[in-house]
Amino acid sequence: MHAASVGEFEQGLPVLEAIKAAHPGMPVLVTFYSPSGYEARKGLGTGRPDGLVTHVDYLPPDSAANARRMVDLLRPRSVLWVKYEFWYHHLHALKAAQVPTFLVSGIFRPSQPFFRWFGGAWRSMLGCFAHLFVQNEASRDLLSGIGVREVTLSGDTRFDRVAGILRANEGLAVAKAFRSTTSAPVLICGSTWPADERIILEALKRLKAPPRIMIAPHEVTEQQLSSIAARFPPPVITWSSSAGARGNTLLMDVTGVLARAYRYGDIAYIGGGFGDGIHSLLEAAVWGRPVIFGPKHTKFAEAQGLIDAGGGFVVRNAGDLRDVLARLLDEPAVLARSQEAARRYVQERVGATAVIAGAVVNALR
Repeated sequence: MHAASVGEFEQGLPVLEAIKAAHPGMPVLVTFYSPSGYEARKGLGTGRPDGLVTHVDYLPPDSAANARRMVDLLRPRSVLWVKYEFWYHHLHALKAAQVPTFLVSGIFRPSQPFFRWFGGAWRSMLGCFAHLFVQNEASRDLLSGIGVREVTLSGDTRFDRVAGILRANEGLAVAKAFRSTTSAPVLICGSTWPADERIILEALKRLKAPPRIMIAPHEVTEQQLSSIAARFPPPVITWSSSAGARGNTLLMDVTGVLARAYRYGDIAYIGGGFGDGIHSLLEAAVWGRPVIFGPKHTKFAEAQGLIDAGGGFVVRNAGDLRDVLARLLDEPAVLARSQEAARRYVQERVGATAVIAGAVVNALR
């Protein structure tokens, strides 16, 4: 299974788990493009075929020689390609070796090269897949328009992934303690960048009764942690030393807990919308948390979906954020409706994993 980074790995994980349940002894190689993905998940490789992941590595650079060598070395029975990232030589080498290759939770836009006059090489890569499973009707229609027929509208496996986190319902003692020290509402700010933090701070200054804050920066570095601690409402306590402590801001100086921490908030602000794009909205929405995010969200179908459902809110500046927070915090009925809308949006969209895993398992017979 190839994933660009951690988010795409999480998207493919439910499918991988379902396949391993059907073939528990089958060895699995997971490859990444980004160092952040590899470093975060390299520890999953056990070296044993009975583990979920046997090996974790980088996908070799996309040359014809590398691709042929990799296929000859591994002789894979099937390959999953998660969401996007299309590597020309690797895909063509898999097709030449007649390896069933599947796209998991793909999403397509008219601006992509596949649908432009100069996109012949890109379109040829689509022909390397045995089947493409896409998230929405727009993607299926775009592919149909260029003659790609082996397509199924399956939905997005991330809904299954976050639904699994909800079912597991694993508690977090630090977040629970922070929440229990007061009845004041809690705003959880997840995967924030400095641009997000600037408008959050400005918006908080404009509120008559600001909420308490849990904040998890996208980059957990000493510099970023120190900057947040110096600017956010004091007292600021850190996750790694805060059990039972009181504070107005809980700074999450650890990784790997954010998806479960949303359980302890009332409203979520998701970072990235003032940079390259928003981070995971569904991790918060599955807990029934209305999500607020910046304007760079057009590549994410779930953002518009949550807006349309009433569980998502886009903000372009601190004034927008102040207005959204004020309404949610001052009008309990509005907050309750938004929470239910976010929860229902996720619940109604689970099920992609079974569709995709069923096809892959059939190919492995």
